[in-house]
Amino acid sequence: MAIANGYASLSQIKSALRIPAGDATDDALLEMAVESASRLIDAYCGRNFINAGTVTRYYNTENPYVVQIDDARSIAQVETSTGLDGVYDTTWTIGTAGGQGDAQPEPINDYLGGVVWPFTRIRAIGDYSFPTGPENSIKVRAVFGWPNIPVTVTQATILQSSRIFARLQSPLGIAGWGDAGVMRVSRGLDPDVVQLVEGYRRVNGVA
Repeated sequence: MAIANGYASLSQIKSALRIPAGDATDDALLEMAVESASRLIDAYCGRNFINAGTVTRYYNTENPYVVQIDDARSIAQVETSTGLDGVYDTTWTIGTAGGQGDAQPEPINDYLGGVVWPFTRIRAIGDYSFPTGPENSIKVRAVFGWPNIPVTVTQATILQSSRIFARLQSPLGIAGWGDAGVMRVSRGLDPDVVQLVEGYRRVNGVA
């Protein structure tokens, strides 16, 4: 199988495990480990780092001035349904960091905590406010995803992939014996993986 939307390459995981590039014996298992590790990181962070391309998505909000959205590289259009009836009758002008327009994508300047960051929310700064309630009354057309996979996410994927692959060599969870007795392969995300990706974790839907 080929790696689908993985955050590390086959060559990177083979290099980390010191497997010669020409040895293809375990390639399928290694590719599965990379993909599995990538999805574990997605689940832990509450987001993915895949470039989804230009698509339309729908949102709701309880805040008339801010709506949380999926990670977006750029926002092309925002429309709202004034009557909450599925008819998107109001088109917003996308503003800039200078504050012009109806809708301002944030974080401003594409940075958050010193890290290049996609847009994760839209703020109403003009004459309009967002319709509130449980209905999907906000329509956003954007380039969703991250411009690049963060290097720390790639490093985390390599570490977690290595652990998953090693687990195949110890089906009972026992990696061997040492001075302290039985050595086990730990379950769940590696602590170092958690440390690497913690800063990318969404909490309660907020980036």
